[in-house]
Amino acid sequence: MIKPYFQEENFILYHGDALNILNQMENNKFDLIFADPPYFLSNDGVTCKSGKMVSVNKGDWDKSKGFNEDISFIDSWLKGCKRVLKEDGSIWVSGTLHNIYKVGYLLEKNDFHIINDIIWFKPNAPPNLSCKYFTHSHEVVLWARKSKISQHIYNYEKMKKWNNPKDKLKNTDKQMRSVWSIPLIPNNEKKFGKHPTQKPLELLNRIISASSNEGDLILDPFTGSGTTGIVCSILKREFIGIDSNKEYLDVAIKRFKDIRKSELLFSPEDQNHLMKYI
Repeated sequence: MIKPYFQEENFILYHGDALNILNQMENNKFDLIFADPPYFLSNDGVTCKSGKMVSVNKGDWDKSKGFNEDISFIDSWLKGCKRVLKEDGSIWVSGTLHNIYKVGYLLEKNDFHIINDIIWFKPNAPPNLSCKYFTHSHEVVLWARKSKISQHIYNYEKMKKWNNPKDKLKNTDKQMRSVWSIPLIPNNEKKFGKHPTQKPLELLNRIISASSNEGDLILDPFTGSGTTGIVCSILKREFIGIDSNKEYLDVAIKRFKDIRKSELLFSPEDQNHLMKYI
C-alpha cells in the first residue's frame, strides 16, 4: 500500500490518483463514502464570484473529455468504491446537471440502490451573468446503499430532533426532508485557503451524522481541502482521504491541526457543535 501523505490519530491522507489508491485497498473496508468528484464544469465559460466576472475553469481535472470518457471515468471510481464499501455501507455523491445524471445511471448500473436525492439549496448563490437561463442555486447529492438488501445506517431520530429545535415548537415531530437550505462556505472556513468546489461544514455534518456512527471508517476519494475529514474528526469517526493535488492536501492538514489544538469539546449528541466551532 502506498505510504500516507499525512497520518495523525484517525485522520489519514493519501496523495495520488483516486483509482490507483482505491485499487490498493482491501475489500469491504469502509462504513461510508462521500464522493465529491469532478463535475466537468470547466468549459471556458464565465461565472460570478464576489460580484465579479471570473472564469468558470477550475483546472484540467474538471474538464470533460467527452461523453464516453466521462462515463468510463465515473464507472471506474464507482466500481472501486463499491468494492471497498462494506456490505451494509452507503455512499453519497454530489453533483450538478453536468455530471449527476451520469452518476445516477452508473450507480444503478453497478447495482447500488439509490435511497434519496438530496437537494442542497444555496440561498446565497451568485447570479448568472448570461441572463439566458434560470440561476443555478442548488446541487444534488445522491445517497445510495451498496445493494438493495443492504441494511444501511440512518439515524432517523437524530435527524428528526435536529429538524425540530426546541425554540421552534411549530415544527415539532416533523421529519427532516430532502431539501436542505445551507449557505455557501463562510469566510472562516477558508482561512487556510480553499478548494474551488469546497463544501460547507454543515452539509457534511448532516450527511455524516445521518448515515454513520461514532467510530465508523469513512472514505473521501476526492477530498480536496478536507471538509469531510474535518467533520469526521469532530464527530469521532475515522477518516481516509485521497487527492491528486498536494496544495489542497496541505490546506486539509492545516484545517485538521487547527481543529485538534482547539480546546472546544464536541459531543456527537450536540447538533450545534459545528456552529460553535465555526
